[in-house]
Amino acid sequence: MLQKICPKLPMRNKAITKEFYLTRLGFKLLGNTDYEGYLMLVRDEIEIHFFEFRELNPKENYGQVYIRVNEIEKEFEKAKTNRINYTPLDAKSWGQKEFSVLDPDNNLLTFGESA
Repeated sequence: MLQKICPKLPMRNKAITKEFYLTRLGFKLLGNTDYEGYLMLVRDEIEIHFFEFRELNPKENYGQVYIRVNEIEKEFEKAKTNRINYTPLDAKSWGQKEFSVLDPDNNLLTFGESA
């Protein structure tokens, strides 16, 4: 039985990634162990892992995660307030309201809620 998925995304600098997700997106550290070159974060039911890839060229990074949310308008306001690079909140033809943000390594996080 499948229970959960935890995407793994590349990061160039652990400290920068950690700061971005903790202070701007409201994630918390998962666990008590600080692994070298690896980062695990959690927020509500969402868990995202990051692996160190110092040679990553952000312009060539296609890391993407789709996150289903409740109260997408509140999430969108948080993104605007926290000076995050975001796309406008938009109603899509496939029945979702969505917006996206880019993290410091150009990983794309799309937030969506049923319209």
